Amino acid sequence: MAELSVEHLSLRFGGLTVLNDVSFAVQPGELIALIGPNGAGKTSVFNCISGIYRGDGVISFRGQSLIGRSPHEVAQRGVARTFQHGELFAEMSVVDNLLTGRHARIATNPIAEMLFLPSVRRAEVAHRAAVERIIDLVELERYRHARVGSLPFGVQKVVGFARALASEPSVILMDEPSAGLNREEREDLARFILRIKHELNMTIIWIEHDMQMIADLADRIHVLDYGRTIAEGAPDAVLNDPAVLAAYVGTASA
Repeated sequence: MAELSVEHLSLRFGGLTVLNDVSFAVQPGELIALIGPNGAGKTSVFNCISGIYRGDGVISFRGQSLIGRSPHEVAQRGVARTFQHGELFAEMSVVDNLLTGRHARIATNPIAEMLFLPSVRRAEVAHRAAVERIIDLVELERYRHARVGSLPFGVQKVVGFARALASEPSVILMDEPSAGLNREEREDLARFILRIKHELNMTIIWIEHDMQMIADLADRIHVLDYGRTIAEGAPDAVLNDPAVLAAYVGTASA
């Protein structure tokens, strides 16, 4: 059974068709790259999966439908995501930002929290330990207590990535995590992606524009153009597909 599947997904805003009959599936532990030119509909796919948009079609996680689920319900089921611009809490520390990512794992009730009962204290210790493991995994130790808004952009992108991991997802949706990063930061990101894939057996759907990173890391590529699928398969084949090349660079006219 696929870890997550999208079948015949369509999305329209009035007379504008954003997605048109998009279908793909990702297997447990697989890294699939979702690529396409700007405006192809990639982030809209993520928004449909994570419950921000309501599209027409079938979206299933481990055989259970995600259609109609709110974003926090999708997160509770084990699907997390990053955002292109981080969407972090700038005035909070790195640790506190990661703790917000634990919201899907909080099982204590407000009354117990107000009284700070032993069960709440034990849960807080467990949540902080989980956050520290993620901080170690993505090498944010030196920034642990830094205010996020004071950090370099590249570090903020890693914090956003780490916050998604803090929810302990089975599937992570990564929306252009390398955008705005320099070469060294991209190399670090590639290491972290491989680390979560192999050490945590994480299933990953990855929107990316760096074709070299995709060729090096992705197991499979799914290509969108104007909201429809134009290619899918192994990186070498897809990145040399004439339809994909035409979508990115156009075709020469005689």
